[in-house]
Amino acid sequence: MVFQALIPLFIFIRHGFKFPTMPRYYLATDLKEDKALIQEYIRYHENVWQDIKLSIRESGITQMEIFHFGNRLFMVIEAGPDFSFERKADLDWSNPIVQEWEELMLRFQKPIPGTAPGQKWVLLNKIFDLTHA
Repeated sequence: MVFQALIPLFIFIRHGFKFPTMPRYYLATDLKEDKALIQEYIRYHENVWQDIKLSIRESGITQMEIFHFGNRLFMVIEAGPDFSFERKADLDWSNPIVQEWEELMLRFQKPIPGTAPGQKWVLLNKIFDLTHA
């Protein structure tokens, strides 16, 4: 019974049809080069405040992942078609809990060389995509 339900899905995928995807954004920033601070930053992100998760979702972000290596952070965001970084910034500025979180994260983060003054996360430019190669 389950197998029969999967046959149309298999045919759909087998013939090169793709499910619509949401816009995806890639960002990076650095952490201060202090192992204790890096571990503390990771601990905060193992238990992100509920209000922060709610504010992320309310901005139109549907999925967010943060990876780290050494002191470098890499973030992947998937968002709905109405998402904009400008709107998210406006929402963040008007939310005192988000401002408290951001102030706390400043203790750990440092900008990547070459970023604009006051900029923490920098949007990365895609230079290769195998699906379009």
